[in-house]
Amino acid sequence: MGPTGCGKTEIARRLAKLDRAPFIKVEATKFTEVGYVGRDVDSIVRDLVEASVKLVREEALADVKERAREAAEECLLDALLPRPKPKAAPGFFTGGVPLDATSSSSSATAAPGDDKTRERFRQMLRSGELEDREVDVDVAQQAPSMQVLGPPGMDGAMGDQLSGLQDALASAFGGKKKQLKLKIKDARPILERDEGTRMLDQDALTREAVRRAEESGIVFIDEIDKIAGGDRRGADVSREGVQRDILPIIEGSTVSTKHGPVKTDHVLFICAGAFHMSKPSDLIPELQGRLPIRVELQPLTKDDFVRILKDTETSLVRQYQALLATDGVTVTFADDGLEAVADIAATVNMAQENIGARRLATVLEQLLEDESFNAPDRAGRAVHVDGALVRTKLSHLLSREDLTRYIL
Repeated sequence: MGPTGCGKTEIARRLAKLDRAPFIKVEATKFTEVGYVGRDVDSIVRDLVEASVKLVREEALADVKERAREAAEECLLDALLPRPKPKAAPGFFTGGVPLDATSSSSSATAAPGDDKTRERFRQMLRSGELEDREVDVDVAQQAPSMQVLGPPGMDGAMGDQLSGLQDALASAFGGKKKQLKLKIKDARPILERDEGTRMLDQDALTREAVRRAEESGIVFIDEIDKIAGGDRRGADVSREGVQRDILPIIEGSTVSTKHGPVKTDHVLFICAGAFHMSKPSDLIPELQGRLPIRVELQPLTKDDFVRILKDTETSLVRQYQALLATDGVTVTFADDGLEAVADIAATVNMAQENIGARRLATVLEQLLEDESFNAPDRAGRAVHVDGALVRTKLSHLLSREDLTRYIL
């Protein structure tokens, strides 16, 4: 529980990344009770399995990356210096295969001079001298994008059948080779991808993905407070029904997916919400009992905003510096400038609406709006952001308090 923008989703995502666990984030408001048009809650587990398949596939590709790179290099060398085709040896043929296959294969052996030339090309390839040279390469043709449409809001077994049909059509029309003329720098990543994919055991990957989803999967259900309590009529008629549909998945059940049945007994479910208009006790008692650990996050303060701007790896400050650097504009931030930005963000959150760390994006956008718009015409300019500049440019934000909320 915690106000919007305080980091609920990010905490769960970081924990999943540290544990290398399959992770998905879903919004409770996207689902409807069985019988209504909308997404079925069983699709949560299906999405988790797909996320697990993607995660396991990326890890497997990383494991064979070096082998795939070497195989792609050999493909490029074959394109630069084609191997001599074997000459047909005289003899009788049985079923299209020569009887003296030994002599036929020996004729394909490259001469010593060819080996030296190949090694010279290899060195040039590794040193980057041939990056702009065009070669003809055979790449795996991507399957055409096919979508089998069914009735709106359809999920469950029929949805799995349509998904399986779609995969079958894609595999039937895909997998063919296509010859392309590409520069070596463009062909290399494509060949590495194709070679890496060819080295993978798809069945083993699927089994490992299902196991990872069952044993270490994490499902983050956001906006759980939006389906708690409220009016039982109108558009909210299925809110309590959604809770009852989610309940068996959290308790532990078996869900059918296109990769096979998946048990949710050991899946970690984390529910989150701001709970501005409702409270956890508005949830049905059975669901409350299945969410025994409750953590309440406090609103972010000025000091938190300063740490977010200074200490995070991909902070908005570094993003703006890199963005403006593409146009030759150098931006530096003084410590008092960052403190002034954090102070204004915290003040506006208190005066208007507390949207947490999201306020930093709006404050920095208005602070650097002029530099961002005119950056192409100011190449070579240096901008130093200090406390005085921040207060001068953003003083109007502090005087724009929303008075409409005081009107009855």
